[in-house]
Amino acid sequence: MSENNKKINGENVNILDNPKVLTACALMVALSIVCGKLLAFNVGTILRFSFENLPILLASVAFGPISGIIVAVCADLIGCLIVGYEINPLVTLGAACVGLVGGVLFKVLKRSPLLVRIIISVISAHLIGSVVVKTFGLSKFYEISFGMLLAWRSLNYVIIAALEILLLYYVLRSKAVKNQLDRIKRK
Repeated sequence: MSENNKKINGENVNILDNPKVLTACALMVALSIVCGKLLAFNVGTILRFSFENLPILLASVAFGPISGIIVAVCADLIGCLIVGYEINPLVTLGAACVGLVGGVLFKVLKRSPLLVRIIISVISAHLIGSVVVKTFGLSKFYEISFGMLLAWRSLNYVIIAALEILLLYYVLRSKAVKNQLDRIKRK
């Protein structure tokens, strides 16, 4: 199988080796910042509903876990600088976990139906990255009880994950999107 066919059939794509993938990932960074920092819906001081992880997950399932990690870290750091949040390395690590876990599981489950791959990838990515790692980072940073914050954020991410699963499923099953992603992955 040629190198190009491997990339198109779900292998990792080197983000720095392909200007089209780099550009697509830069757009995912921008979308994540807009969805996560500018269009977020805050509920008090503890909960924030946003789709900041949706572009991260899209990058990780479309271009591989390394691309997902890069998009997540860049979006978190740049987004914090834009809106004036203090950078929390544990929250940045949690974002990177979302990209890593989502991309790895999507790749590992390549023989499973698309909906199953998306459900397992999104739920696992949110459970590890958003619910556990980010919550731990936020609890330490704001000196809030981890258990209380974990309960609220778990509820938050059950809702967000369900919506992201639906959105990703409808986007990724589109033939037009598949064709464009294949085009982007080719050098």
